[in-house]
Amino acid sequence: MSHDETATIARPGANAPAEPIIRRTLHDELLERLRQMIIDGDMMPGEKVPEKDLCARFGVSRTPLREALKVLASEGLVTLTPNRGAMISGLTLEDLEETFPVMGALEALSGEMACANITDTEITRIKQLHERMLAHYEARELRRYFRTNQKIHEMILTAARNQTLSSMYRSLEGRIRQARYLANMSTSRWTQAVREHEQMIAALEARDGAALAQILKSHLANKFETVKEALQANKNA
Repeated sequence: MSHDETATIARPGANAPAEPIIRRTLHDELLERLRQMIIDGDMMPGEKVPEKDLCARFGVSRTPLREALKVLASEGLVTLTPNRGAMISGLTLEDLEETFPVMGALEALSGEMACANITDTEITRIKQLHERMLAHYEARELRRYFRTNQKIHEMILTAARNQTLSSMYRSLEGRIRQARYLANMSTSRWTQAVREHEQMIAALEARDGAALAQILKSHLANKFETVKEALQANKNA
């Protein structure tokens, strides 16, 4: 793969298999699956949410589906219009220019607090996830790489032991993750991101909160540049 090549994600076929909800609460599981579909690009910005098809796919009624859509609307992933249903929200550069710096500050704070509170067991688990992420990187499995990557960030957030921080973080992360999936990532940027994650692991092991805070903030700023380039390219296409 050359430096000019980009990693792309194939969208699943239209005839998706039935996926009945069987674990956690119905609301939580349905919300997570819908959120992941949007973030993965299975439902694209500007598309109408196919409520009837989703009810059939997940084996739920309209009521829990619409309750989940209300939550997604509060996260900015869905737009609800009276008498017209739900639509996947579009991503604008202006929105992301506001969101990314705030998210960068929250990431930095989570890293600083995590280093003060994280356990050896949690560090071991994060290192295991890091090794799995590296395997996905070597295999060029971008979707699996992103999902494992996200688990690492979520574990750092959990280790911060601050519910207020977690709530603020989760209210913004959906838009950030959606933007990341929609933007193709060059090989050079992907390699850079992996190196940044290696620096994160080293800072965590050293419990160097100031270093991890700076790495996380810089990591997100670099991610924003990738997204910004993609949005500008699409706008000019």
